[in-house]
Amino acid sequence: MEISIVQIGNSKGIRLAKAILEQYNIQDRVELVLEEGYLIIKPIHAPRQGWEEAFRKMHEAGDDALLIGDIFEDENWDD
Repeated sequence: MEISIVQIGNSKGIRLAKAILEQYNIQDRVELVLEEGYLIIKPIHAPRQGWEEAFRKMHEAGDDALLIGDIFEDENWDD
């Protein structure tokens, strides 16, 4: 894929098509990797982003109870 370099103030940059941004889930930032003659643009993923808030809401709603107990009643520890 060939894209043009565009002027952005005193700098230059590239524009990525909306389809590319959506396909790779690129939001506000990317990681730029410089590797032996290549520029690699990688999406920055925060896989657990928002979990703390989601867990807080689960707790407030009472949805954080164990579905299966820690120990089964028919467990035999003598074996």
